Parts: sequence; structure tokens; C-alpha cells
Amino acid sequence: MTTDQVTVAILGAGSWGTTFAKVLADAAAFREEDITIRLWARRQEVADDINANHTNSEYLDDIVLPDCITATSDAAKAVRGAELVVVAVPAQQARTTLNQVADVIDERAILVSLIKGLEQSTQATMSKVFAEELNLPAEQFVVVSGPNLAKEIAREEPTATVVACEHEPTAEWVTAMTASDYFRPYRNTDVPGVELGGVVKNIIALAVGLTDGQGFGDNSKASIITRGLTETTRLATALGANPDTLAGLAGLGDLVATCASPLSRNRTAGKLYGEGHTTEEVIAKMRQTAEGVKSVPAVVTLAHSVNIEMPIAEAVNAIVAGTIEINDIASLLLGRDLKPEARL
Repeated sequence: MTTDQVTVAILGAGSWGTTFAKVLADAAAFREEDITIRLWARRQEVADDINANHTNSEYLDDIVLPDCITATSDAAKAVRGAELVVVAVPAQQARTTLNQVADVIDERAILVSLIKGLEQSTQATMSKVFAEELNLPAEQFVVVSGPNLAKEIAREEPTATVVACEHEPTAEWVTAMTASDYFRPYRNTDVPGVELGGVVKNIIALAVGLTDGQGFGDNSKASIITRGLTETTRLATALGANPDTLAGLAGLGDLVATCASPLSRNRTAGKLYGEGHTTEEVIAKMRQTAEGVKSVPAVVTLAHSVNIEMPIAEAVNAIVAGTIEINDIASLLLGRDLKPEARL
């Protein structure tokens, strides 16, 4: 595969989907190659803003988008003829979105998931959802994950990420498609590790937000981040991941960015919980989906299925479900029997 004259479809015109469109456009300009990028927006007014003003003002303020990015509210029109199809919708909408375009996706197209969540009803990762809905072979599925806060990248602040595919030549191609002077992708073949790192870090960020809402300090946050990484690694390795992946950009790197930044949706949602809001109130106050809220029940169920202890995830799940009071959270977040510290 070559990188010149590629047509890309991106399903989802939120902050990360739109930013990734800009990443691809800027990478093509960096290579001095042409690219066509069609962005699917669920709402016509978002598509109109992109086409008329070269901005997505609802999600990325006044950041100017390259001319090669156009938008449509017709998903099939966006996807038809694209060699690269990027999916950037909430995890709970992924199966429905794929199903509505399955008949028009080129059978040779590479599919990229930017989604950091599990399907709540099945506990399925996105690699499994994509395989089931599109009959997609592993060599055509790529997951991109890492410390990727959309607005920072849209402002062209330097960042690194992980591009994972079981078939390394596919990962190499997507890496070449996205590399620029501000966006540095690294290849990996550990799809389970990269996917699960992105999923569980959202839950740990919710827990860090809870400490914000309760007025706890940095010791609490550092403890949760560190033990949260242990929980993430424990679950991911039980499901076939390489523990080294979780010590890298898709694990520790993403975890630190999401837990530390005020731009993090999941940390913001956690803070609202910590202030005493219910799940219904949190969802109503959030402009975009905080994936951890929807994924935490699935993560806890998945952990139980492989006999893995995840006390932080359990505590967050109880808060999201409304089965415990927020004032009980301190003891539950680090609530394990006293024992020697161990990585797993």
C-alpha cells in the first residue's frame, strides 16, 4: 500500500474524530502528498460548519481545518470508496454505526478504531465488534491509542501515540499515514493491550476525578493512578496482552494524560460524581460521552469472568450505579487486604 492519493472516511465528528482528520491532513501535507478526507457528522449543522467555515466550532473552537476535509451527514456517502475508514463514535454506538455502512465499505479497506470503551451489553472490545459486524480479518483492523487529548493535538502540540495491528505491515502503513512534525506514532502488534489500556484508564480517571470532587490531594491521586495501572495490567495480561504495552504510551502514558488534564472528559465526570451528582445529572452536564461511565460495568463483569481483582473499578462502578454513597469512596478506592506491594 502507498500513502499517496488516499481517500479516508472518518465516522464521528466530535473532538477526536475531527482532530484525527486534521492529523491525517497535516501528515499528508508533511509528506507533500494529496489526500481526500470525508468526515461524517451525525448533525447537519456540524457538517455545515466544517464545509462553510473550515471549523468545527462546537468541539474545537476556532481551530482551522485543512481544505481537504469535507463533511457530510450521510454515513454511506462518507465511506463509499474509502481505502481507510476511521471510527470515532462512542463505544455503545459502534455496532449500530458499523452495521449501517457495512454494505458500502470496500472489502479491502483498513478500519481504524479510535474508540476507548467496551460494549456494555457484551463486554466486547472494539476489535471483536468490528470483526463481528464487518467480518473483518485481523490484518485489516487497527487501534490507535495513547495520550491523545484532542484539543492539544488540534493545536499541534507535540504528542506520541500507538498504532496497533496484528499484521505489522498494516500498522506500518497507518503509521506512515499519520506521522508529522507534531504527531509521532509508534507501531505495536499487541491489540488487546492497546485496546484495554485505553478502556480502563477512563475508569481510573473517573476515580481521580472523584478525589477532586471530594477535595483530596495529590497523594490520593498518585495512589489511585499507580494502583490503577496495576489493575489495568492485571486485566489486560489475563486477556492475552503483553504487560510491557501497559508500561508504554497506550497504558501509562494515556493514564497520566487522562488523569492529570482538566481537558479529560472522564476526570471531569468523576469530579461531578465526587461533588455528589448522580449518573443522570453527570450525563446531562457532559457535552460529550465520558466512556468510563458506560464501560465500567462491562469492565467489572469482564474482570469477574477471568477472576481478576479490580477494587478501584469496583468502587467506581458502585458510584456510577448509585449503590454506595460518595462519602464511602475513600476506603473503597484502595480497599484491599494488607499485603506486600506487587506489580500484579
